[in-house]
Amino acid sequence: MLTAYPASADTPERLHEAVWIDLRSPTEDEIAAAEAAFGFKAPTRDDLSAIEQSSRLQRIDHALYLSTPLMAGVEAPHLSPVGFVLSEKRLLTVRFDKFMAFDTAARHALEDGDAITSLGVFTCVFESIIDRVADLLEAAAAELDGVSRGIFHQKNRKRDANKSELFQRATLSKVGRIGERLSHIRDVLLGVGRIVPFVLEVLHAPAPDALAARLKAVRQDIVSLNDYEGHLANKVQFLLDAVLGFITISQNDIFKVLTVASIVGIPPTLMAGVYGMNFKFMPELEWHLGYPFGIAVIVISALIPLGWFKWKGWL
Repeated sequence: MLTAYPASADTPERLHEAVWIDLRSPTEDEIAAAEAAFGFKAPTRDDLSAIEQSSRLQRIDHALYLSTPLMAGVEAPHLSPVGFVLSEKRLLTVRFDKFMAFDTAARHALEDGDAITSLGVFTCVFESIIDRVADLLEAAAAELDGVSRGIFHQKNRKRDANKSELFQRATLSKVGRIGERLSHIRDVLLGVGRIVPFVLEVLHAPAPDALAARLKAVRQDIVSLNDYEGHLANKVQFLLDAVLGFITISQNDIFKVLTVASIVGIPPTLMAGVYGMNFKFMPELEWHLGYPFGIAVIVISALIPLGWFKWKGWL
């Protein structure tokens, strides 16, 4: 889909008058039309997926070729490459998913009408990207707080082992998903954090004071968000370690019960083995109370280690 701004230039005949052309999952015809109108070569998806910095930040003739991954999707967030071709008077964007940042920039472009500029739209897009990243980090922080409360304030952990195990499995999965999302956000911040300083340094002409100030504010926000993302990543690791620690404790409890049961069963087994040998000369065989006596010895031999474990606090 090809969309041109200002709206007055959104026709094939006047496409060359556009300040911003936004290509979303474009067809070959739309790419050809945008290239003919602006004189820029539109980057392909393979070009935008390159990870080396020299491919993501380039100045070719009078245009800056920039690319970075952005977070797309709500229910299943994923990274999707986005490309920017920025010149003094034109901005071409190439993307393959829907992004809220572009919707916000489009609304501002429609409101500004013919007053929009390429650098102004570019700045608005990146401000919206940073706002979106901040919202994602706030949501992740809230989720981690909920997980933390669930882990460290869970009641009846020992009394209901089945529910505790299900809770631990669900928590481990949830923390893992949050960690994956933070990893995507880290990639976004890395890409955006490279682009903004690059644009400020190698821009064709000095940016107007207002736009330069806004881009510098974006750069500062990126630094702050990087620090906050690092804090959340550390918290994810801490919670993963905590969940795994509780799982280990639960496993130790199970092994402890099995160990106690096996040790408690040894003396009765020994007594039963002694009285099961059936030697000819065993006084208890002729004794009227021999059978109850044998049973009592077996029971007592089981109760003694149980009492000892209880006294030690192992039960």
